[in-house]
Amino acid sequence: MRDDGGQPALIERGALTREFDTPGFRGITFHEVHARSIVSEVPAASRMPFRYTINPYRGCSHGCVGCFARNTHTYLAFDSGADFDSQVVVKTNAVELLRRELARPVWRTKRAGVAIAMGTNVDCYQRAEGRYRLMPGIIEALRDYRHPFSILTRGPLILRDLELLRDAARYVDVSLAVSVPFVDRDLSRSFEPGAATPAARLRVCSQFAAAGLGCAVLMAPILPYLSDSPRQLEAAVAAIAGAGARSVTPIVLHLRPGAREWYMGWLAHHHPQLVSRYEALYRGGSYTPTSYQRRITDQVRELADRHGIGRRHHRGSDDGSRAVDDAEAAHAALSTARPTTAQPQTRATQLSLL
Repeated sequence: MRDDGGQPALIERGALTREFDTPGFRGITFHEVHARSIVSEVPAASRMPFRYTINPYRGCSHGCVGCFARNTHTYLAFDSGADFDSQVVVKTNAVELLRRELARPVWRTKRAGVAIAMGTNVDCYQRAEGRYRLMPGIIEALRDYRHPFSILTRGPLILRDLELLRDAARYVDVSLAVSVPFVDRDLSRSFEPGAATPAARLRVCSQFAAAGLGCAVLMAPILPYLSDSPRQLEAAVAAIAGAGARSVTPIVLHLRPGAREWYMGWLAHHHPQLVSRYEALYRGGSYTPTSYQRRITDQVRELADRHGIGRRHHRGSDDGSRAVDDAEAAHAALSTARPTTAQPQTRATQLSLL
């Protein structure tokens, strides 16, 4: 382990920079800071389905190539590419700040009952959480102040806090969701190299369902021409249904500045034949045409209805083995699948999550 006092210009003085020479943390630098605030208010103009967020970390070791949050790292004098994956800012005083914030009268009057969302910018159960353990204290604070919250994650580490989350759900509304955009292991290893396998994430959903908490699945992002064929969508939704998901929400990849450059570089390296098609599909900006989004949304909704998502109880075993079996079977079925060449034809909407 190495400790020193070096930090980027925009990280406050007194931050401690650490590197841990262990396999799980190798290549990642952690910047431990004392943040000035922990609850962020989302601008109404953003049209997000939540108003307040908590992000105990900045940057994310999952390394998802198309992560929309990449550009936020530039505010800290990091780049939105490799630095986003390897330079992780840790708000070590997150729990103390949250308790202080929730104790303010405004949270008991004007903001009472307004859920706080976590995992909306970077994953609060990424690798760093295994060492810093900020989430148990955050969950306890929200429980103690009777404040509803939601968590979206790609990290199976959340199972460590299952009993704590079940206890919190006795006193306040708790919404849980995992992100599983597709079930192709090879595509996962390339697109989200630091994240757990899709099967491991579906096991999280299965175990939460078995524990009576319920868990939604966010299919995000769906990658045009890489994970959007009818066969691929069918395999993903079938595996999600097998995990006992209470709902499924598809979101098509959007490429904002920062993410766009990093993703297009990855695409040119791994799938050069698709570069011109992406340039045409995203020529209007960060989002695909509404017709393409509508087609994907309609397909996933139809598949969800067919597989009974949201209409039946969890049918897997308590250890989540059914979720793993379904995901592995789906991967095997997709091993010879090719990217779709279908073109969007209908108008778009996005299902809402949480």
